[in-house]
Amino acid sequence: MAQVRNFPFVAQLRADASSHVIRYRKGRVRQSGRGLVFWFRPETASIAELPMDDREMALFVKGRSQDFQTVAVQGTLTWRVADPELLAARVDFTIGLNSGSWTAEPIQRIETRLAGLVNQAVLQYLAQARVQTPTFEALQQKADQATFERRALAVEKERAIAENELANRTELARREQQLIAEEAANARARAAGVAEAQQVETAAEAERIRAVESAKAEAELAHMAVYRDLPPAVLLGLAARDLAGKLDTIEHLNVTPDLLATLLGEFRRVAPALPAK
Repeated sequence: MAQVRNFPFVAQLRADASSHVIRYRKGRVRQSGRGLVFWFRPETASIAELPMDDREMALFVKGRSQDFQTVAVQGTLTWRVADPELLAARVDFTIGLNSGSWTAEPIQRIETRLAGLVNQAVLQYLAQARVQTPTFEALQQKADQATFERRALAVEKERAIAENELANRTELARREQQLIAEEAANARARAAGVAEAQQVETAAEAERIRAVESAKAEAELAHMAVYRDLPPAVLLGLAARDLAGKLDTIEHLNVTPDLLATLLGEFRRVAPALPAK
């Protein structure tokens, strides 16, 4: 856009090389050209600035062909100003003398007009043209086939992923069962070892008890063999001695004449048999 510098009673305009500036005074063109720089009096001047570079606008037209096929046309339209003074007479490109900007929207008006012309021309062409339906159907079939192949590939990948996950779960289950079986076998082995150790310990204890009891029995037999050949009086005396050793006190002792006579008789009978010391 043009640059405007205001001073008391006068102003200066500086335009780019891509802009065509037209200065009017009293309805007549006083200056016209690209990239102008000039002084002017704001109260008596009117200035228009037109772009001279190429402009592009997007187009999208939708209509029906002669065979009632829906057709969409999309493209880009490039336009530029060929006669700036003629265009300035048709469209308002006036700029504000303080800001240097357009006071209206000339570019939008031009593009709207061009879009209307292009739409009308496209619709007229489509109304007289026949669209090649087989070609569109073939393209659509190719697109559908590509879509189907992509979906099939996605399904195949999902199936492979699912099979891989199933195989992993199956392998984990097998390993878990194997681990459980190994733990059970180890537990049985430990239990068998403990039982065998207990059996060995029990057998050793039984053998020790049998040895002790056998020794006791042999000692008892030997002891009995010593007392087996002794006279009754000696046995009675030994029994009395053992009984006396086990008694703490003897409060009463009754000795009858018959008991004393019997003991004396036995003593006389066995005395000669005792060995002399």
